[in-house]
Amino acid sequence: MPVVNSKTRSSAARRRGAFPKNKRKKHRMKTILTAATALIAISTLPLPAHSHEQHAHETYAAGEPGNPKKPSRTIEVEMSEMAYTPSRIEVKRGEQIRFLIRNVGKEDHEFLLATTEENLKHAEAMKKNPHMEHDDPNGVRLAPKKSAEILWKFTHAGTFEYSCLIPDHRDYGMIGKVTVK
Repeated sequence: MPVVNSKTRSSAARRRGAFPKNKRKKHRMKTILTAATALIAISTLPLPAHSHEQHAHETYAAGEPGNPKKPSRTIEVEMSEMAYTPSRIEVKRGEQIRFLIRNVGKEDHEFLLATTEENLKHAEAMKKNPHMEHDDPNGVRLAPKKSAEILWKFTHAGTFEYSCLIPDHRDYGMIGKVTVK
């Protein structure tokens, strides 16, 4: 019969307890330490930055992103220190609007189109993450002297708002209303 040492034993023999008890205990400890090290390494990986794209918007209360191949009415909106011009807009249900948004102010501002409830909830999240990135079709954050477009189709009747959710801006009155008839 050939001599069997711990290096030539089969894995089945090891599972059956062919290893001495102290070797099995060492092996288990090594496995636990390896797993613990892997978990610690994973927990130190950087988390993704908070951004609007993390909000799973399957539908939008104020409508839906517009179709660039279809006609639209253009409405220019200027953002300045704690104000929008115009602050009230009327549209027809089903109408597609191309918002041309300009920041004429001296600090960053946002335009986020939603219900009041949605914007209030989102404003709370912004207080915790004031530098949140924006990647939603219903909103944009602009630096001073920058502009952007939002193409939007209003599919629901009601009153909606656009507001700046940078901490304190909404509280100081940076809110506009859209009435959809």
